Amino acid sequence: MSAGPSAVTLESAPHAAPPRTGDAAADAATAVLELRIGELRQIFNAMDPAPFRERDLDPNAETYIVEWARETRPGQPLRLVVHLGREPAPVGQESVLRDAVDGYFKQRAESTWRELRQLFRVGRISLVIGIAFLAGAIVIGEFVASLVGKAAYGGIIKESFVIGGWVALWRPLEIFLYDWWPIRAQARLFERLGEMDVRVLGASPATAAVGAAA
Repeated sequence: MSAGPSAVTLESAPHAAPPRTGDAAADAATAVLELRIGELRQIFNAMDPAPFRERDLDPNAETYIVEWARETRPGQPLRLVVHLGREPAPVGQESVLRDAVDGYFKQRAESTWRELRQLFRVGRISLVIGIAFLAGAIVIGEFVASLVGKAAYGGIIKESFVIGGWVALWRPLEIFLYDWWPIRAQARLFERLGEMDVRVLGASPATAAVGAAA
C-alpha cells in the first residue's frame, strides 16, 4: 500500500524483532507486529482533538492490531514495532507512543469489563422476571385448566402457559450460557494489548529528507 497522508501499511512478523540487547529467549517467544506508516501521527485518529497521549488509534490500525493479537497464543508477550517511512524516530517519543497505545487499550479493557458487568446485571434482572413470569404462568395455567370441562383441553391450556413461561427465561439463559464469555475474552485481549511493548524505528536521514521534500 502506498504511503499517502492517511495511509497505514500493516504486516505481521510472529517472531521477527528489531535487534536490541536483552533476553534472546524472551524475544523469540514474543509475537511481533510490524506497522509501516509515513509519519508517527498517522497511527492515531486524525479526527480526535485530544492531546497526543490521549488520542484514539486510527480505526484501521486498531482493527488490524486486535485481529492480529487474537491469533496469537494466550498469554504470549506482544510487541508493536512502528516503522516510519518519511521521518526519523522522534527523540523521546517511543515512551510517549508506548504510553498512548497501552493507555488506549487499557481504557478499552476497562470499558469492556463494564460492558460485561452490565450484561450480568441485565441477566440477573431478566432471570428474576423470567422466574416470576414462569411461576405466574404455571399458577394461571392450573387455574384456567381447572375451569375447562374436558381434561384434554385443560391439559393443552396448562402446557401452553408453561411453555410461555419457559420462553420468558430464554434471554437470561442465553446471557449466562453464551453471551458473557466472548466479552470476557475481548476484555482479556485488550488487557494483553495494554501491556504490549511498543518500539519506533525511524527512516534514515536521506529517506526522511526525501519524504520531507515530497
